[in-house]
Amino acid sequence: MQVTRATEYGLLAALYLARQAPHRLVMIEEMSASENIPRSFLAKIVQSLAHAGLVESQRGVGGGFRLVRPADKITVLQLMEAIEGSLALKSCTENEPVCVWDQSRIANCTVCALFTEAQARILDLFANTTLADLIKPKPALVEELPARGKRGAAVPSAEASATK
Repeated sequence: MQVTRATEYGLLAALYLARQAPHRLVMIEEMSASENIPRSFLAKIVQSLAHAGLVESQRGVGGGFRLVRPADKITVLQLMEAIEGSLALKSCTENEPVCVWDQSRIANCTVCALFTEAQARILDLFANTTLADLIKPKPALVEELPARGKRGAAVPSAEASATK
């Protein structure tokens, strides 16, 4: 899974909307200029977010876009899936898994099991990180992220892994 530019731009646009006063409508031109995102590309991305029910639009004079829910009720995973569809690291981790070596091995494939666990951890992180979390200053967010997740265990840092 490689996060596309559309997803990055979508996250930036959603963060821009999250930083606005409640109920304030924001025009595409304003977001585009502020976040340095091509206007036509941003318009398509925001329409995907609107179609998924994450932002709403109002047409006409004084119209624009705003979040449908508070920033603490919108997850990174919801935004990513609204733009990309379902996320999968490899074909063996999709809803209908396919093993690149041999389909009959998929139930016992340790490589597929590894990718499935990695995907579960990534999706868990995205599902437990909200727009409100991303608004926090980076040092505060970085300290909190390893503690998130269903398993309650911190993800080892690269430094800690290197010392083992």
